[in-house]
Amino acid sequence: MHPVEFLQAWYQAQSDGHWERTHGITIESLDNPGWLVTIDLEGTRLANREMAPLQRDVSAQDWLVCEVSHQRFFGQGDPGKLLGILRIFQTWVETGSPPASWDPDH
Repeated sequence: MHPVEFLQAWYQAQSDGHWERTHGITIESLDNPGWLVTIDLEGTRLANREMAPLQRDVSAQDWLVCEVSHQRFFGQGDPGKLLGILRIFQTWVETGSPPASWDPDH
């Protein structure tokens, strides 16, 4: 499943008339430039699941950091990493861990 379709389905599955009123997903742009994806896990089956941080820091134009903290998934990356961040979230949800190796193109 495409990561955007996965995120839509995951969000819909959490939406029960209550969760979506106080929790949700944000996708923001950063001024360095880049993306920040925040996915609230509180009240979901993922609320207490840990994730080893995933970091790629090649250069100011090629970077990514994903982690889970305070019952939230945080993904940050350069302007070309939005889809990669969503793929990492999808892999973590489906398998219980982030990808062992991360390829930004696959």
